Amino acid sequence: MKKSKTQTVKPIRAGQRRVNALRPVSFVRHFTHHAGGSVIASFGETRVLCTAMIEKGVPDWLKGKGTGWLTAEYAMLPSSTKGRKRRDGAKPDGRSVEIQRLIGRTLRAIVALDRLGENTLFVDCDVLQADGGTRTAAITGAYVALRDAASAALNSGLVSDDPVIGQVAAVSVGIIRGVPMLDLDYSEDSAADVDMNVAMLSNGRFVELQATGEHNTFSRSELDAMLALATGGIRQLHRLQLDALVG
Repeated sequence: MKKSKTQTVKPIRAGQRRVNALRPVSFVRHFTHHAGGSVIASFGETRVLCTAMIEKGVPDWLKGKGTGWLTAEYAMLPSSTKGRKRRDGAKPDGRSVEIQRLIGRTLRAIVALDRLGENTLFVDCDVLQADGGTRTAAITGAYVALRDAASAALNSGLVSDDPVIGQVAAVSVGIIRGVPMLDLDYSEDSAADVDMNVAMLSNGRFVELQATGEHNTFSRSELDAMLALATGGIRQLHRLQLDALVG
């Protein structure tokens, strides 16, 4: 009887990264001098500059109500992609508007706006280099910047109570050739049949799920598999955020 030949199984991902593994993640704090909080968040080759500043005043519809506001802006710099991206003009493109609303919603889930007084917390996320997962890197890095900005406001007396009452991070997941994978880079994201972005608090509650069947539909079991990957990845990101903040 002939022995069957042993087949060499090629790694599914570049660099032999496991399907449940994050890319290398880092946070470089205090990257700029003027913002209360600033950080370069790196997920593999994706790099996003996140800054957070608290300034006096609120939108007109909040004046006199004794509460503050948090707003976010997101942009990709011209050299962040292989082909030069045109700068957003007076009116940002639809994708940027969608992402900055996502960032704002997610961060407001962990901020007690009444503790800000009539002040506005501005969060700006600028993509320096894009290789997939820019919105999730922005959210995850923005938390670190937000935490530093809140500490600076407490130290200066601008606020009397810590407005940050939770912790949040986000990650992308997707299904490629039938295999659920965590933290997609650009080559994976562009080939994904299904992709999803997940933002989750440290208590396990979800803030946002954005799941799309780009080139195929997906089942409940596949959704559960993606959520399990995302949950494991975000718990790792929560630990990395806290490690960065004590560093």
